[in-house]
Amino acid sequence: MRQIDHLLEVPVDHAHPSGPTLTLYAREVVEPGGEDRPFLVFLQGGPGSESPRPNAHTGHAWITRALRDFRVLLLDQRGTGRSTPVGGYDEIPGDDVAAKAAYLTHFRADAIVRDCELLREHLGVERWSLLGQSFGGFTSTSYLCLAPESLLSVHMTGGLPPVGVSPDEVYAATFDRMVELSLRHHHRWPDDRDRLRRALDAARAGRVRLPGGVTLSPERILTIGSKLGMDGGSEQIHHLLELDPTSPAFAHDVASGVPFTPRNPIYTFLHESSCSDGHPTRWAAERVRPAAYDEDDGLFTGEHLFRWHFEQVPGLEQYAGLADELAEHPWPRLYSEAALRRADVPVAAAVYHDDPFVLREYSLATADLLPRAEPWITNEWLHSGLRVSGEGVLDRLIGLAGEA
Repeated sequence: MRQIDHLLEVPVDHAHPSGPTLTLYAREVVEPGGEDRPFLVFLQGGPGSESPRPNAHTGHAWITRALRDFRVLLLDQRGTGRSTPVGGYDEIPGDDVAAKAAYLTHFRADAIVRDCELLREHLGVERWSLLGQSFGGFTSTSYLCLAPESLLSVHMTGGLPPVGVSPDEVYAATFDRMVELSLRHHHRWPDDRDRLRRALDAARAGRVRLPGGVTLSPERILTIGSKLGMDGGSEQIHHLLELDPTSPAFAHDVASGVPFTPRNPIYTFLHESSCSDGHPTRWAAERVRPAAYDEDDGLFTGEHLFRWHFEQVPGLEQYAGLADELAEHPWPRLYSEAALRRADVPVAAAVYHDDPFVLREYSLATADLLPRAEPWITNEWLHSGLRVSGEGVLDRLIGLAGEA
């Protein structure tokens, strides 16, 4: 395959195009003879993660499938990868926490859509297609609202978002799904309740230490439940809990299995904003955490952010003030029901039946708004279906969109 780098300066604030700019990077991937094929823009999950790097050995067989019909454009969304990154607190523009938070309000899905539109014009492309994974599906839905005339087709994998729903309702529902998946895990692995309790007791005693000597808290151990949203995740948790919680093996494996680390800072302080369609978030997950979690220490949490993350996770403490500031921000709406009803674009969406991150109930309600949506409900995969299915998930979506 041939790879071509594209770099473009875009405004930080698209409402003020003559103001400060940042660099946008995208990698074009094309196979020999495919130079005249339409573009498929990949919008990565997250928020705050760069696009995958093409590699036949790292679970991105979907790229091989895509190249049979498209040129693939792997976008590093603003703030990630080779685009101008969001770095440590001191590197974020602004003289104080309020100014830095104001800068970061320009890193949501609507800004990414406008970046894409500038890139499309820069490349001289009239229309192109999208593939949105998870948060990338949220961005694709915003695209359908803001610039549907630029789209040939849209493919989504675990990414049809709730529309017009408050963050409180979204996170309450994701907790319910995590309770269901936790109980299912313990039914499958009955001894894991005792093993988890042993790990929590060791953590309460200060005996579980991560590499580098940081003490791991009980509540952070429970966040390994985010694995339950991924294919093979229940097995990973089971094998982790088989280990002695005070062992180096447990420490290293749990460190690589918990969400919300300094590696992708946008994923922490802007995470809840991605579920805000016109509401301040105000630490929604923390506020709606069910009482059942106080009564049963066998319940895992998932993609739920808490204030304590910014106290307990080394490297995140610098962003604590920013997170508080952004939690009170009156986020504007990302979607318009009326615009979605007018979007005359084929939309093929994989809706994962047991997905605890993007719930099928909300996805199907949003699909009902789109006049040309083809939702495919499947329990064959979880949230990582695009990556682990080889070519399978994308091939099915391309067929549903009428492109094969």
